[in-house]
Amino acid sequence: MEKIPMTRAGFDALGAELKQLKSVERPAIIRAIAEAREHGDLSENAEYHSAREKQSFIEGRIKELEGALGLSEVIDPRKLSGPIKFGATVTLVDEDTDEEKTWQIVGEHEANIEKGLLNIRSPIARALIGKEEGDSVEVRTPGGDRAYEVLKIAYV
Repeated sequence: MEKIPMTRAGFDALGAELKQLKSVERPAIIRAIAEAREHGDLSENAEYHSAREKQSFIEGRIKELEGALGLSEVIDPRKLSGPIKFGATVTLVDEDTDEEKTWQIVGEHEANIEKGLLNIRSPIARALIGKEEGDSVEVRTPGGDRAYEVLKIAYV
């Protein structure tokens, strides 16, 4: 299987979510299912069906997290330098609007665009890989073609 690149912060966050699911969410849903069973006829018991559905979601997420953590390769961006690669924090300026944006390129399981964490498999991240400060990059995004200039690269 292919290793999944991940920052230490991303690895720790997934680990904390897994611990929460196993130690809090799973026991709570098991209790909810037991309570719903006590109400009798399961075929028309909405509480029971809702709890079973939530249990299925929790178990699926646990399996997903265990798989991701098992295949993860934790990379410390502070030990890196040079052109843009995984872990880089990149400041760009949109050449059309002069709007500045800062993103860190991270693994797909820790990506969160609202928090400035850009999935390494995203069109923008793929276009940025290998670029250096001062380089211009054109990216085809779902919202249309965009042109950016790389202002700053940091590994923090």
